[in-house]
Amino acid sequence: MNRKGFLQAFVPAALTAGILPKQLLGNNQLQLEKNPPILNQGSTVAIVCTANPVQLKSIEKGVETLKSWGLQVKIGNTIGKEWQRFGGTDIERAYDLQTFLDDPTIGAIIFARGGYGTMRMIDLIDWSGFVEHPKWLIGFSDVTTTLLHVHTNFNMPSLHAGMITSITQDAKNITAISLHDVLFGHRIEYNLFGNNLNKEGFASGVLIGGNLSLLQACAGSVSDINTKDKILFIEDVSEYKYTIDRMLTQLKRSGKLSQLAGLIVGMFTATKKEEEDKYLLSIEEIILEKVQAYNFPVCFNFPSGHIRNNYALKMGVKYDLSVSKNSISLLESPTNNPFEPTKPKLSIDNTLLNESS
Repeated sequence: MNRKGFLQAFVPAALTAGILPKQLLGNNQLQLEKNPPILNQGSTVAIVCTANPVQLKSIEKGVETLKSWGLQVKIGNTIGKEWQRFGGTDIERAYDLQTFLDDPTIGAIIFARGGYGTMRMIDLIDWSGFVEHPKWLIGFSDVTTTLLHVHTNFNMPSLHAGMITSITQDAKNITAISLHDVLFGHRIEYNLFGNNLNKEGFASGVLIGGNLSLLQACAGSVSDINTKDKILFIEDVSEYKYTIDRMLTQLKRSGKLSQLAGLIVGMFTATKKEEEDKYLLSIEEIILEKVQAYNFPVCFNFPSGHIRNNYALKMGVKYDLSVSKNSISLLESPTNNPFEPTKPKLSIDNTLLNESS
């Protein structure tokens, strides 16, 4: 579809009722017989910007890394664009994403950056081509909106993982290593350090979640999630402790914590200090206060979020989670994708890694 045709056909529908096909709206029970493909040498991935602007120079190392994996790369028109604080207008960003969602030759779409903006344009998207030809949607932070949306509406797996600016060929870059192996078909098995504040136990369930601020922002919308019997993952960056408390309180009051199978707490980084003198609780203590009445396991400091080694997590698929004070084990179910052959597990034991290197 050319740009003129997109604008003529797309905008009026978006301004009236949105253009999601009615049969795909509000259907949390939709069961698809398709999943995003396992990538191989020669597979094609695309890069788009749906939030803050990104310049071409800042993605060059990431593109080189993808090509070193044997992948072909298509770069969206939003890379290098700027409008207000975004990588192009809402329509330009929607059009760029729509183009790749509709392209059956694309196996994965990697978002270039977070920040803010995806929520402004997500309701302009027609997802019917994506449902017909699924592909991995890869990102975190602001991209959480997209990860939640495709799970809630289409029961489609996605990838909470590093974006293109954080992928390098460094042999110690767990962000890139874990993303590569997941895309190329390996099941996840992470064996990680524990935490003295962990709530011990075992859970089995579908993993959902992402950035805490976006989980709250999506509440009550068509991208909202049902957390019952799920393993919830949360992380955030640059928040005051009182805003973290407020967001968690909202999740609790709305019933999203009471029936969880388990809770994985990722990294809460760059916490703001102003107005915090009298807030003596740690982030861990704030979280434990909200879930102390419940019986599910809780693990802290899972290495995923706004950190250098951002471990890739398949969202919308089933895991077994074992939590103790000394260790955490997260094992992806071998039955997640019965339509593809099972490859060896992606097994990372961070007790053997120097995380500070």
